[in-house]
Amino acid sequence: MDEVTKRGLAFFGQVMGDGPAQAMRDAMDSSGFGAPLARLAADYAFGSVWTREGLGRKERSLVVIGVLIAQGQPHELKNHIRIGLKNGLTPKEIEEALIQTLPYAGFPAVSSALTSVVEVLRELGIDRDTPTSEERGLL
Repeated sequence: MDEVTKRGLAFFGQVMGDGPAQAMRDAMDSSGFGAPLARLAADYAFGSVWTREGLGRKERSLVVIGVLIAQGQPHELKNHIRIGLKNGLTPKEIEEALIQTLPYAGFPAVSSALTSVVEVLRELGIDRDTPTSEERGLL
């Protein structure tokens, strides 16, 4: 395993936890379907991009969250909300990211993203009172 891969797996473990990091290692070491994707994620996304100098983890999280909102990727957004919180984002900053994304991605994308954010905040015990867009009757 080269240094970029090691750096990527270490970063992934820091933001996602030991269990997911081991699952990524296992996927990379397998010869099964998806093994090349796991290796690319460890090497490129995490080992080369996330660990670059120039932006801090918190700022990188904001960029990724904005992109995932715009792409309408609720499942991956949930992962990056968790990562963003571990990287120092506050729920208020995540709410501001939703607001900042609104004029560029539109109400449907942000409304769907709001549900993903609320579900993660509930899961982590941070906010149990905010209703999702569906619960508000908006979707």
